[in-house]
Amino acid sequence: MRKHQSLWLLFTLFAVLILAACSGGDSDANTENGEESDSTEQSSEDTESSEASGTQEITVTAKSEIPSMDPSLITDSVGFQWAGETIEGLYRLDENSQLTEGMAVDSSVSEDGLTWTFNLREDAVWSNGDPVTADDFVYSWRRAVDPEVGSEYGPYFLGGVVKNASAVSNGEADIEELGVKAVDEKTLEVQLEKPVPYFQSMTVFVTFMPLNQKFVEEHGDKFATEAEYTLSNGPFKMTEWNHGEGWTVEKNEDYWDADAVQLKKIDAKVIKEIATGVNLYESDQIDQTELNAEFVDKYRTEEAFNIAEKPYLYFLKFNQDANEALANVDARKAISYAIDRQSLVDVILNDGSVPAEGYVPSNFVSMPDSEEDFRDAQGPLVESSEDKAKEHWSKAKEALGQDEVTIELMGDDTGTSKNVMAYYKDQLESKLDGLTIKVVEVPFKERVRRDSASEFEIEAATWGPDYVDPNTYLNMYLTDGQNNNMNYSNPDYDALIEKANGELAQKPDERYEAFLEAEQLLLTEDAAVAPIYQDAKAQLFRPSIKGVFTTATGPEFEFKWAYVEE
Repeated sequence: MRKHQSLWLLFTLFAVLILAACSGGDSDANTENGEESDSTEQSSEDTESSEASGTQEITVTAKSEIPSMDPSLITDSVGFQWAGETIEGLYRLDENSQLTEGMAVDSSVSEDGLTWTFNLREDAVWSNGDPVTADDFVYSWRRAVDPEVGSEYGPYFLGGVVKNASAVSNGEADIEELGVKAVDEKTLEVQLEKPVPYFQSMTVFVTFMPLNQKFVEEHGDKFATEAEYTLSNGPFKMTEWNHGEGWTVEKNEDYWDADAVQLKKIDAKVIKEIATGVNLYESDQIDQTELNAEFVDKYRTEEAFNIAEKPYLYFLKFNQDANEALANVDARKAISYAIDRQSLVDVILNDGSVPAEGYVPSNFVSMPDSEEDFRDAQGPLVESSEDKAKEHWSKAKEALGQDEVTIELMGDDTGTSKNVMAYYKDQLESKLDGLTIKVVEVPFKERVRRDSASEFEIEAATWGPDYVDPNTYLNMYLTDGQNNNMNYSNPDYDALIEKANGELAQKPDERYEAFLEAEQLLLTEDAAVAPIYQDAKAQLFRPSIKGVFTTATGPEFEFKWAYVEE
């Protein structure tokens, strides 16, 4: 559900099909030409066999303040990053985006897929010395769906998944009726509304993290607003938080796997300008900084240069009720065909981003019966073609009975976004005769508000996965779905998605075939949206820092296994 911002710490989140969790889904792919790899990647196995040396302290950048460290309230990428380093849920994701032990040492599911049992580790404690118990999860999950708390993600993630979550969040059931209970201090039992094949790794998501009830209630409204009001059970703990300037996390010596954590301290500094970050990196004041197109060519050949790929999709969202032209499928297809995606990523972005070939990104999920990437199994469903664009545009204008068409294009008001919006405008107006694009640039929060209220014609939108499963992308466009907001409706599409999550929920191969068919319908037949490119971030990362990697979802970078080797 995350609406991705243009941040170094992106917005992240989770769930792997049980079979897919065993077969692949590595999002840490190299760049398309294979020449520039993400030098920050290194497996935890490699880390354990390597020698840390020098001062185990690093400094990284963020482009935004942390709004909150409260797992029930976090909705932004910066909060995801640092909550993910200081609080640990039932599981973590490893360097291959696979589930690895967290608070849970093992789990089991009933034959009907409705009851999950998680056995918690005996040696897990909070940084105040309290043991981490099943009650900590019960309290946190109840709090996430409590209408009085006002969690945005709680009702979204638990609703329709955990039994009675929707009823509780709607005020129709008592909070004690939520389908989660502590069988004993170290055994957590969860009842689901229906079988959810990716539920186990949904629990990596920040909303599912535990909370110490005594600590939360002791600090009330101050909880998670200052370093002293945060509590850790993860690899690091927050020790300093200078709002607007940055924060510090230090190794949590009470963490159950503290022996694997070699970094002693991570300082994060809020740096809003790329040029400032580059200057600070060059003067050895920071160890990482994002680059934009202006700096990529200068640093491309340096050892510190790398590209961190993530399965974040940038796409055009067509509101079919907001403009008569957008209700015409040929007009939507014309707009999609008209944009030269390769030139966009090569010239305008120049940051390692790649053209999108479908709505489900590449290097995100593998087919359950093989190691084949979902994107490869499907093949390209979108392309750039001026001839096809003009052909469909001619059909659209004839159907509309109009020679002149004006459409509003809404996007963010940041520097990179402005350049991309100008590119879209030029591409569409130069190739589609009679089309005028009126660009509307608004702050990120306002774009999100307008998206939710369907107050747009075309939106330059973004989406980051909430869990590692095609459903996190494809269930967005169910009729009247929470994230549809563009008045798209196709009963055949609805039926495929509902079938994938209903009768096929425990049949992985058939389920994925339904997703393949649904994606074809969404893009090839209906052109409901126009995928444009898949995001990547070019950056400088100090070569002496090893063992940092990206995962398919969750925090942008995982620091648990990081270390400095000088």
